Amino acid sequence: MSPDECDECDECETESGAPAPFSRHVHTGRLHRAADQAAAARLTGLLVTPGPDLTWLCGHWRGAAPDRLTLLVLTPEAEPRLLVPARDLADASAGPAAGAVRLTAWADDQDPYAAAAGLLLPHGHYGITDATWSVHLLGLEEALPLTTYRPLSTALPLFRAVKDEEETARLATAAAAVDAAYEAALALRFTGRRESELAADLAGLLRAHGHDRVDRARVACGTHGADPRHRPGEHRIEPGDTVVLDLGGRRDGYASVLTRTVHVGPPPDKVRRLHEIVRTAQEAALAVMLPGVPCGEVDRAARAVLTNAGHGADALPVTGHGLGVTPYEPPYLAPGATRLLAPGMCVQVGAGVLLPGRLGVRLGDTVVCTTDGVRRLGGTDPALGVVT
Repeated sequence: MSPDECDECDECETESGAPAPFSRHVHTGRLHRAADQAAAARLTGLLVTPGPDLTWLCGHWRGAAPDRLTLLVLTPEAEPRLLVPARDLADASAGPAAGAVRLTAWADDQDPYAAAAGLLLPHGHYGITDATWSVHLLGLEEALPLTTYRPLSTALPLFRAVKDEEETARLATAAAAVDAAYEAALALRFTGRRESELAADLAGLLRAHGHDRVDRARVACGTHGADPRHRPGEHRIEPGDTVVLDLGGRRDGYASVLTRTVHVGPPPDKVRRLHEIVRTAQEAALAVMLPGVPCGEVDRAARAVLTNAGHGADALPVTGHGLGVTPYEPPYLAPGATRLLAPGMCVQVGAGVLLPGRLGVRLGDTVVCTTDGVRRLGGTDPALGVVT
């Protein structure tokens, strides 16, 4: 599975409607920038099939089924071309990017790969989106045996990483929505309830506060909090438990992610101290987030605080990741990561201490990198929450 795809498969819900479209002007700009990026990477062009990259470039329409070849071809020297099944031509013609691309349709009695071959150079070297089905890649290779392909995640690893003002505004709206869901969750009763019951409540709160899709509504109580991949089960929450809440979804096409830790009843000093260490680690990461700083430096800043507090071995594997039209995308704030931060990158920055067999304490917030630091897109209090 590509890092750009949601990995919360048993929690995801189908989107309840198409997000509000961007203007044709926005899509035209993205298409031109993508073609320029391909040229800078010494690619003949980009091939984009249904998935987050096609949605980002051309907007959402009812067609674009991944099992029938839909192919956007971007090259620096030609206008964008979009090949679609004939049955999807009307929808594509009415899509947000209509007029910004030249549409071509293939009929049911045609070989779609032969139709695609007419849009490509026989000796070309193309970047192709990671979400492309293997059957389509094999079909293209058979139609054009001398053409070569490179995954977009390696050819252009920061393809969608830098957000424009409209994208940042949508991410800020999604962040405000997940904040509101969390703040409402603090009023819920935790004692005596199963993790799965609370998770269902959290999913309902995400929808109630404007999310079109719920990607995660995780509740990890007590020892489960030491497992970042824990899925809510039948364990009952009791007074004195520390609980990690991991929330997120999509609003208007853009992702939200928020992680908070709460305690059932007044927290003991040891939990307060641990939470303060985690909060200090997150603040240290945020303090070094400037354009031109390697992503690994951000991770090191958080990890140094935890190490100095005696919890270096208990830290989260990574400090954060980008988000946009998907909840996971580059850049990744991971040990040794060499990608450089740039203005407009939106990242979920977290910190945590995982103590197997005991508890976990975690924090995570969405920020945008600016020319002089970072700006939080959410505003909810990062303090240790107290619930009943």
